[in-house]
Amino acid sequence: MSKRAVDAVFQGLYLLTDVRGILRDTVPHHRLSAEQKTEAEKILGKLEKQVAILKEELLL
Repeated sequence: MSKRAVDAVFQGLYLLTDVRGILRDTVPHHRLSAEQKTEAEKILGKLEKQVAILKEELLL
């Protein structure tokens, strides 16, 4: 496994931790404010990039 793939795994985990923080802040109903939705969208976009790196490094 390449260093790039390993880095993508860790970055992805950190991003998922950020999503977890948003969910924790919105317990019990998980209704996100407009600001939280914007932040979640940014985080998920970054997460998609990390997953794309993993696909590229591990599957292609």
